[in-house]
Amino acid sequence: MTTDTRVGPPHFGTERDTLRAFLDYHRATLAMKCEGLTDEELRQRSMPPSTLSLLGLVRHMAEVERAWFRRVFEDHDAPMVWSDEIDFQAAYDASGSTRAEAFTAWQAEVETSRRIEREAASLDVAGHQPRWGEDVSLRMVLVHVLLEYGRHNGHADFLREGVDGTVGA
Repeated sequence: MTTDTRVGPPHFGTERDTLRAFLDYHRATLAMKCEGLTDEELRQRSMPPSTLSLLGLVRHMAEVERAWFRRVFEDHDAPMVWSDEIDFQAAYDASGSTRAEAFTAWQAEVETSRRIEREAASLDVAGHQPRWGEDVSLRMVLVHVLLEYGRHNGHADFLREGVDGTVGA
């Protein structure tokens, strides 16, 4: 991996600035875990029969961003990126994917999510989560997506170590 250029969250700041910064920090963490790897290395699976790979995580997080920002606050019927149904697991299979495809989709969803968050008047803005059939606040969505990144970045640590050959033998 290259030098760590992530910007950490502020030590003092508004709730919104802090949530936004933590989310961007975790987005940057996922990108950093993928730096310097070939498409083949990014597709390397953790262990059979799992389809989990770094590229699969990037694809999955594009789905998460879309499901929790675009589908909640803009277009409840927006299709998922890699699934005709609402199947988050489909994104994990990156066997035919490339860095360019996965990162282009993920970065587009991240930019849409950032725009939606910026344009919201407050963290109390409500959107409708179609999978739950319930309204949720922007605050809840930011925290949920932040937790998703935190969980999956833990997987990315393990996957990156496996690609670099520093785990197991």
